Amino acid sequence: MATEILMPRQGQSVESCIITGWKVKEGDTVAEGQALCEVETDKATFEVPALAAGTVLGIFYADGADVPVLKVIAAIGAPGEDISGLRPEEPQNIEQKISKEEVKKETSAAPCSTFNIQRSGEAGVSPRAKNLAKAKGLDLSGLAGNGSGPEGRVIERDVKAALEGKAVLSPAAKAKAAAGGLVAPSVGSGIGGRVLAADLSEVAPKDISAALKALDFPGEIKEIAVKGVRKVVAGRMLASLQNTAQLTLNSSADARTMLDFRARCKAAPESAGVDGITLNDVVLFATARTLLDFPELNAHWLVSKMVQFSDVHLGFAVDTPRGLMVPVIRFANRLTLKQISAEAKRLGSACIKGMIEPDELKGGTFTVTNLGAMGIDSFTPVLNAPEVGILGVCSIQPKPVMKKDGGVEFIPHIGLSLTFDHCAADGAPAAKFMVALRQNLAAFDVLLVR
Repeated sequence: MATEILMPRQGQSVESCIITGWKVKEGDTVAEGQALCEVETDKATFEVPALAAGTVLGIFYADGADVPVLKVIAAIGAPGEDISGLRPEEPQNIEQKISKEEVKKETSAAPCSTFNIQRSGEAGVSPRAKNLAKAKGLDLSGLAGNGSGPEGRVIERDVKAALEGKAVLSPAAKAKAAAGGLVAPSVGSGIGGRVLAADLSEVAPKDISAALKALDFPGEIKEIAVKGVRKVVAGRMLASLQNTAQLTLNSSADARTMLDFRARCKAAPESAGVDGITLNDVVLFATARTLLDFPELNAHWLVSKMVQFSDVHLGFAVDTPRGLMVPVIRFANRLTLKQISAEAKRLGSACIKGMIEPDELKGGTFTVTNLGAMGIDSFTPVLNAPEVGILGVCSIQPKPVMKKDGGVEFIPHIGLSLTFDHCAADGAPAAKFMVALRQNLAAFDVLLVR
């Protein structure tokens, strides 16, 4: 009996995976444990192994397919073995079966022998097509009688084809388009790509495409499909900005104690195990401890309610070859500086190597993102919703500070940018958090013994 190869489930939060490339083809002989293909989630990349030795009898999804977990993606067995029962039914085949059954029922129920399915209105539309059109706000009158189903019946794939390149319009956009003869772009600025009235223009998309082709762009161009981590990050960032009232406070903290502490760690004996502690570790430690006094920022905003956490599960941004990832240090407020440093390095390395576990990328209550090493003086971090706050860490620069005698001295300061959701927290507590964090960083040696 042939062996099914399922799309594995990688963590409870993963619903589907994208096949990035098959390493075998149909007819190949494989050994048990041999990698069959490479797949990626929105969080990590991994290989799917052969569960048995034999011949690859079928590959059911092509490269680039987004496949739900636990779906059969391939079959392995003896040459010539029947695997027809393992092949997933393609959506169009299912649709065709439904259409034929419906036509048969309607034909048998019709009073005449030449029942014509090309009727006006929505009568010649399959239920699935009708439901999809209704959900997307598509008028079916233009498709009636011109479908690809039996005798012109409009089926689901006809609706999908009609929707291709056409986004859903808001009521205001529909009215404006009808009144002014304006056209809609393929993707709007509203939630989920919904086209708003402001997105409408007088230039048709096809005219824009033609104009672009006519332009003399120097050199070659490269088109890159948006998928995987990049697609997920883009969707989440857009949704975050659209669904939260984000406000950023910029400040800085005296960095002399931090720099001195880091220098002493580097100079310490190897046996002390502190030479790998970085300035980012110091910020993570101080942030976790400071948040304990500001539960309104160590929280999730869920619109109808706000959830505050007694422990800090600290996310931190990691730049990887596949895009931005945010692993989470669990119970960061209970860890020592050495423990936070070790966990940050473990999680960061796993992200970069594509070996991070999906469950290690969720459950954060607050996030830190550090661009200081790149010389960034100030920036506006985007919330990792539903978290209420995210701290941006900037570069260390000399800052003029007035002395008691009226003179000025330049003291190194580390830049800090706090973005918070004004729906969940007001400016005063957010500012107080920044004051407390600045004090804890400036007197970091005291914070260590508290």
